[in-house]
Amino acid sequence: MGPAIALRLRQHLTLTPQVQQALKLLQMSALEFKQEMDEALSANPFLEENAEAPAGGDSDSASADTTRLETARIDTEELALPREGGPAPERDQEEWGGVSDAEPTLQEHLRQQLLLSQMGARDRALAHMIIDSLDDDGYFKMSFEDLAALVPAEHDVRPEDFGAALKLVQSLEPAGVGARTLEECLLLQLRSLDPGTAGREHAMAIVKGHLQLLAHREWARLQHAVGCTEQALHVARALIKSLDPRPGHRYGRQEARYVVPDVIVRKVRDRWVASINPASLPRVRLNRAYADAISHRGASNASLTRQLQEARWLLRSIEQRFTTIQRVADAIVARQRGFFEYGEVAMKPLTLKLIAGELGLHESTVCRVTNNKYMATPRGLFEFKHFFSRKLATETGGAASATAVRAVMKELIAAEDPRAPLSDAELARLLAQQGLRVARRTITKYRALMRMPSVDVRRADTKLNIARA
Repeated sequence: MGPAIALRLRQHLTLTPQVQQALKLLQMSALEFKQEMDEALSANPFLEENAEAPAGGDSDSASADTTRLETARIDTEELALPREGGPAPERDQEEWGGVSDAEPTLQEHLRQQLLLSQMGARDRALAHMIIDSLDDDGYFKMSFEDLAALVPAEHDVRPEDFGAALKLVQSLEPAGVGARTLEECLLLQLRSLDPGTAGREHAMAIVKGHLQLLAHREWARLQHAVGCTEQALHVARALIKSLDPRPGHRYGRQEARYVVPDVIVRKVRDRWVASINPASLPRVRLNRAYADAISHRGASNASLTRQLQEARWLLRSIEQRFTTIQRVADAIVARQRGFFEYGEVAMKPLTLKLIAGELGLHESTVCRVTNNKYMATPRGLFEFKHFFSRKLATETGGAASATAVRAVMKELIAAEDPRAPLSDAELARLLAQQGLRVARRTITKYRALMRMPSVDVRRADTKLNIARA
């Protein structure tokens, strides 16, 4: 068949530069937004810093130089826009923080070593999960069952699959990392030493079964148990003393990053009210003298005319950003009054779709607002997405949020008898007694997300603490 010319009719949606700018500003965090404003001030001569603004903005000046950009305009144009992956999934709040550039964290240090190891993608992913589960001291306190519960079922990852991954992580530096107990941590360090190291064999014998005698300084019994001379015992003790019981502690931690809350929530006359944080507002306005001068010249200078238009677009996008944040914040506070009064146990199920429908916004717009935006409340600082949680059925036919269920779980575990900790099945039974129907597998998943150890690990920690005492 020879070449042919065909005419095709296709609908195509193109976002205007103004709308693209509005969407870009909307999804920025407060710190990113401030940096964007600083760059705009230095690049556009028609923008100037408003030093007279009391706390970061002059709404009167901005309103005089802008016309309100209707929310519906953005959402109508965005409605058919193909988005990579769609709206962000509603998930549990993650720890927010920045990583120190001066010193790598333990996780970064271990991942760099993994790059030198030859392994398949699946094994590497399992090793990364182990690394991400380590605590600040370098210990692996979760169970393989906990990790397996976090992996989608279609990947067919079983608890025993993590055994080889843990051994791999334990072979990395620093020696002792990935240990599940103090005994294992010390043994890993001793095994990494040269076999000819003085006192190594006796030290391993002490660590394997006689740490309590060492802790209680019962030298005679310890010498008899190990079967060595007094001098050999002294050398072994000195070697154990040189080991690091917290091998991960020397590396940089993931320190909390300071964030500027976008919204402040207060109780005013028995009513919870959300207001934009004045510190997050930009101290920027239109330079009226420059704008009047170019307006009088007409379109004689196309470059300056374009920059003036860009300045006005930016001011409109700024107003749109804060208008949308305020609307979403008001809707969240209205829906989650119970949380502000009583805490997480009173958190209600809430979805992006529900808020979007209530405000007449597109779901992806609400998603942009909930990411990297923070509320300062009397109960602490929370990211917007913390208030969105899926619905779980109750015995009475009502619904409870996953966040509320996790809060109840946390209270039950905190109140448990340390000598007889609660299993996941027992937690499910206790929750059912309170009218919350939650499967055991879901309990395991929530406990893992909260980084709470399994019943076996909690029981072992209790025994270790009793032994140390």
